[in-house]
Formats: sequence, structure tokens, C-alpha cells
Amino acid sequence: MLKHDLIMNKRRTLFVQFDQVIGPEKVSAFRGAIIEKVGRQHHLFHQHCTKDKLIYRYPLIQYKRIQKHPGILCLGEGVDEIHKLFGLNNWAINLKGKTVDLSVDVLTLNSFEFGISQRTYSYKLVNWIGLNEKNYQSYQKATGLKERLEILERVLIGNILSMAKGLNWHINERVEVAVQKISRTKSVTHKNTSLISFDLELLSNVKLPDYIGLGKSVSHGFGIVIKKND
Repeated sequence: MLKHDLIMNKRRTLFVQFDQVIGPEKVSAFRGAIIEKVGRQHHLFHQHCTKDKLIYRYPLIQYKRIQKHPGILCLGEGVDEIHKLFGLNNWAINLKGKTVDLSVDVLTLNSFEFGISQRTYSYKLVNWIGLNEKNYQSYQKATGLKERLEILERVLIGNILSMAKGLNWHINERVEVAVQKISRTKSVTHKNTSLISFDLELLSNVKLPDYIGLGKSVSHGFGIVIKKND
């Protein structure tokens, strides 16, 4: 344990990235193709207990697009569940009517120490959907940048606490987040709903692994955390 760390909680993580290239609009289709490949009876892959009923918990299997390549991040129980895919005889998926033979480029299995620290970590947060309708109205009405950043910071702290709860990590310490820069905002459409996504640079006392998701729709590739070099 690092001497500066107040408390650490180990969780297994597995990240797999495939050789193929996909566009940003194909992440949901990639997710759907993997779900169909392994079978809908395996709930951790899709967060539904029935066709129309969601499981309201932090996703332990998350689908990503990293440097144009599709990837999957697995956390905790999701690390065991991903073997439902790895154990198949072939990895040919149907990606919007096109047969794609997946091949692994990167596979990393870790025991990551989530934690609250006395040191500060620097992150990029890409394609983050954090504002609901109420928060977005407050954001739009804010009179200056400082007030807008404070709104984003409060939402991010809530996102981190929700993530921790989903990983059975009980945080009793103060979570600190400071948004340093709003790199980009853009309109995105997800499930036929128009939303606003942010690319941010931030500082936090929370130690997080690369590619973990924060905010809404993290299983569809939104809200990807990337640690910046110290």
C-alpha cells in the first residue's frame, strides 16, 4: 500500500481490446452483437432481468471504443462472466448485418486498488453524460464558468459514489473532484434521446483504473476515464 493512501479496496479488472476498427456510432451495435453471441440469459452482459426490465446497478461489463478499436472492461463478477465469451469456439459476431471475426489485440488482467488518497490523480473523462434534465437547466442558467464547474463537480462526485456502491466499495472518506478544463461539449443521440456529452480534464483524490465508466450509459461506451501521465 502506498504510504499516502488512506484506504484501498482491491477489485479484479480485465480489459480486452480487439484488432478490429469501429466508428463511434457502432459501440451500441458491438455491445448488442456480444450479447447475442453469449446469450441473453447471461444478465451481466446487458443489465436486463427480462427483455423490458432493467437491473439498476453499476455495470460490471462495459463496452468501449478505445483508439478506434472495440473493447470490453470487466469488473469483479464481470471478470468471471466474460469467460462465457472466451469459452466459445468462435468469435464471429453479427455487427449490423456484417459478419466480423473478432481477434484479441490486448488482454490485461489486474487486481486494481481502488482508493481514496492524500495525493491527487489527474484524469481525462471522455464522452461523459452526467447531466439530467434538471441539472442541465441549472448548468445553462449558471452565471459564470465557476458556477458551471461546481455543478459538474457535484455530479461527478455522485457518479463516483454510485460506481463505488455498485462495486461494494463503501466510501466513508471525502471524495474530491476539481474540473480543470472542459475540452469539448457535443450533442449525442442515445436510445432516440438527444443528450449533451462532455470531454473533461479533472483532478481527484480517487484512484481509478483506466477505461472505467462514470455517468450515464457507461455500458455503451460513454464516460470513459483515462489517467493522465503524472
